[in-house]
Amino acid sequence: MRILFTILLAFGPLLLGSCSTGDKDAKIVQDLLKDEVLKRADRNLNENPVTVTAFHSERSAGGIHDFFSEGDYWWPDSLNPEGPYVQRDGQTNPENFVAHRHAMIRFSMLVGNLTSAYLLTKDQKYIDAALVHIRAWFINDETKMNPNLLYAQAIKGITTGRGIGIIDTIHLIEVVQSLLQMEKYGLLSDEDLKGTKQWFSEYLTWLTTHPNGITEMNAQNNHGTCWVMQAAIFAKYSVNKEVLQFCSDRYKTVLLPDQMATDGSFPRELRRTKPYGYSLFNLDAMATVCQILSTEEDNLWTYTTTDGKNIQKGIDFMLPFVTDKSSWEYQPDVMYWDEWPVAQPFLLFGSMGLKNRAYLETWRTLDHFPENDEVIRNLPIRNPLIWL
Repeated sequence: MRILFTILLAFGPLLLGSCSTGDKDAKIVQDLLKDEVLKRADRNLNENPVTVTAFHSERSAGGIHDFFSEGDYWWPDSLNPEGPYVQRDGQTNPENFVAHRHAMIRFSMLVGNLTSAYLLTKDQKYIDAALVHIRAWFINDETKMNPNLLYAQAIKGITTGRGIGIIDTIHLIEVVQSLLQMEKYGLLSDEDLKGTKQWFSEYLTWLTTHPNGITEMNAQNNHGTCWVMQAAIFAKYSVNKEVLQFCSDRYKTVLLPDQMATDGSFPRELRRTKPYGYSLFNLDAMATVCQILSTEEDNLWTYTTTDGKNIQKGIDFMLPFVTDKSSWEYQPDVMYWDEWPVAQPFLLFGSMGLKNRAYLETWRTLDHFPENDEVIRNLPIRNPLIWL
């Protein structure tokens, strides 16, 4: 006992400081965001649901309950205006149909805001409001979305939908994280729990068995990362242990080894016309994979390949270019160069997973509530409070 007491006396303050670091960091995040989150949630309390059934495009091959979007970088051919669209990589066509994507982003933001407000206040009114939207998207027969993405990122004259379109449902990730919090606190009725879990179980089955889902899973850039990010959290909510393990293994054996260079960069993203934005995006997605899947027994934050690749190396590669963007050594992005960076999720999740306060300090200085549509589209993690 005397030896134990001596050890505690000598190292107790250090141990206590270490144990309380997470709580201190959580309080920093809460204090920084609380006022704005509550203001936004209060505005959201009486907003009506808007699902895919509210809009329909004549160019969609699907029905009223099917999500539809068009490839962002595809444009009318100036030499053949009525013919198939042609690609302009990195240049978004503002005339393409994006109403369903905007509705899903709005849905994600509403549910994230309202769930965050509940976690801050424990006021049931915020959960009641969030559930109105959740039921509209996943349970109510008149308004729910079909659990597939057969018609996402279509291209006029070329295809009615592509596997690459699966990236559009990254905006359901924070809806699911909100549902996980609601389940944790016992806030979901049996009907709500059953209906939402069934929807995501069916969607996960489609993601893992349909040719479009398999194609997207095998993508060698940010699309492959985003497939794992989505499948992981949908599997977590629908309690699919097989897919959870598959996603963890894929991070270790495919994402890190095949996408990251030994210096922590992502060469395929750096070759794009928007290398800065895509590097941020892929790192955000990879860090979110670590956040979703890491357990005490299987900690992806510390996993390192045999040639030294790990998530910390990826964060440390991008960190200097986030703190001082003028030091970027590659080509500037062809569009939306000035809008980045914002409060990137990899900084917040990295500070939590790697116990690195420097990442959190950088995250604090950045814009936490961006308004630009392109930034929001590529920032699926916008509600930090539901992840603490």
